[in-house]
Amino acid sequence: MKDGRYAVLDLGTNTFNLLITEVKSAKPKILVHERTPVKIGAGGIQDKIIIEEACVRAENAVIQYLEIIKQYKTPLKNITAIATSAFRNAKNGKELAQRIFDKTHIKIHIIQGDKEAELIYYGVKAALNIGPEPVLLMDIGGGSVEFIICNDAEILWKKSFEIGAQRLFDMFHSTDPIQQSAVEELNYYLDQSLIELKNAVAIYHPKILVGSSGTFDTLCEIFIEEHNIKHDLYEGTEYDLPIHYFGEIFYKLIIKNVKQRKAIKGMSPMRADMVVVATCLIDYVLRNYFIQRLRVSFYSLKEGVMYLMAHDEQIF
Repeated sequence: MKDGRYAVLDLGTNTFNLLITEVKSAKPKILVHERTPVKIGAGGIQDKIIIEEACVRAENAVIQYLEIIKQYKTPLKNITAIATSAFRNAKNGKELAQRIFDKTHIKIHIIQGDKEAELIYYGVKAALNIGPEPVLLMDIGGGSVEFIICNDAEILWKKSFEIGAQRLFDMFHSTDPIQQSAVEELNYYLDQSLIELKNAVAIYHPKILVGSSGTFDTLCEIFIEEHNIKHDLYEGTEYDLPIHYFGEIFYKLIIKNVKQRKAIKGMSPMRADMVVVATCLIDYVLRNYFIQRLRVSFYSLKEGVMYLMAHDEQIF
């Protein structure tokens, strides 16, 4: 990786992310980390379409990111833009990518779920020491959820499931607070949807869950606020979240409505609507796969891209 500035755009179903890094003497330094709640899955994800209002939000977000990229004097050739579940499943996903290219000259790579899982692995690997024993990585997006069983040396098994938070929200969160019957239906749906994961866990027996991306970050933020911990959460790249605490916050979340959830200290307003179904999914994994420890990685897909770039590895 040559010295210079590099930008990675991670265009997710709920959130668009921008990461700008400066490389000097092969040492990357993060200059910018921006998040924008674009929610391109809203209103059309079940019909496999990105509705026009969401297309406009997507265009505007990338245009704004391009302005930031220009401010940091990052060459266009050093920009890597990756789009995930909403883009790859929508009938007009490629059309939206072309619309954005026409306005920004940023080429968007629409990747498949297996590639998404691989990039998440490298992002987590850059954040923490995974160790020699198999662990289960979990990344909850708006459109898909990636599960990776791995150790520090290799990926042992990986799979992307199109059961992201926006999809689960649309399917099961029809009342607020969510009804207990809906939680039970969601759990039954996960029983049917995650058979391949269940089989893989039975082979590799991971005891540690490593969560990455928004919901896990939010749970950490709530934890340190509730316990008055004087700690800058993002001073490091990982956090150990006490597994018994998850049960406490999970119960609080599922009995509250969105206004009450937003009032929780540490709650990200952009996550307050879908955090319930996302934590239902985490609860399902913790209970069914006998997980003993919960680690949170603050690095994910975009950092995985930067990791591969820094090591001169091919991304696509």
